[in-house]
Amino acid sequence: MKGVLHIAIGIALAGASAVAGAQTKDAAYPSKPIRCIIPFPPGGTADIQARMLFERLVPRIGQQVIIDNRGGANGSIGMELTARAPADGYTIVLATVGTWVINPYLYKLSYDVLDFAPIVHVGTTPGVLVVHPSLPVRSVKELIALARQRSGELTYGSAGIGGFGHMSAELFSVMAKVKMSHVPYKGTGPSTADLLGGHIQILFNSAVPSMPHIRSGKVRALASTGAKRMALLPELPTIAEAGVPGYENSTWTGIGAPPKTPRAITERLNRELNAVLQLPEVQQTAGNEGTVLTGGTPEQFHATLESELGKFEKLVKAAGIKPE
Repeated sequence: MKGVLHIAIGIALAGASAVAGAQTKDAAYPSKPIRCIIPFPPGGTADIQARMLFERLVPRIGQQVIIDNRGGANGSIGMELTARAPADGYTIVLATVGTWVINPYLYKLSYDVLDFAPIVHVGTTPGVLVVHPSLPVRSVKELIALARQRSGELTYGSAGIGGFGHMSAELFSVMAKVKMSHVPYKGTGPSTADLLGGHIQILFNSAVPSMPHIRSGKVRALASTGAKRMALLPELPTIAEAGVPGYENSTWTGIGAPPKTPRAITERLNRELNAVLQLPEVQQTAGNEGTVLTGGTPEQFHATLESELGKFEKLVKAAGIKPE
């Protein structure tokens, strides 16, 4: 019995030592700055959200988070850089829906998004249909009428092929039976800048980078893309209400790490980021931009990826969208 007791005590002590070692290792992370790749140029939804979140994450983890904007190929370049980075927790990525679940059906990728270590689903943001003030339309119905009258002449921009703006516009074109010309950019910032400059006429854009320009009158908002009206712009109808019944499309963002990143690291980041997402000022800032923050576990974000991959596989095929 004494021998058995000694073995049991030894196992218990070994287990406690392992737990303590894991906790010590967890507590030691991070010991240097973390790089967060934003696979788009500055000024877009992912970039704006990243700066809002990481400014408040830094005091919690005791290290800087360096934003690294790497635009191109609708975010695929930044995702590939992340996939190839060491799985040590010092490189993460914050990307949008198109980058996570649409690119796999448009590009030959060197990575599988389901292999990334999920960290957290940040939030969902409805988009807005905005036009340059020079375009003589003040409603969705007027836009549809003009697009039919000038078939193929009206130009709309997007942050890239397969991105939220592109998919939203293609869905609109199919459902409204209109034809418009697509002008893809390398990110939301450049497409928004060209709309402001009058180089394109229409933009289906995330609400986050659009709100300041809507408020200033530099662009004219016609409708929101979500299933419900935005609390921030309650007077703005949804596209479904304004003339295209059944229309709905929203964007979302999520954070991941390179494949095989240790679980202790992703759990630490998930825990701290969930705490940041619950901060009143973050909730208010996100709400002011039309974003509904999500949070949750890494497993829940992984389940979202699987579900959205199935959804957009069908949409890409139905719309016949191909990379250019």
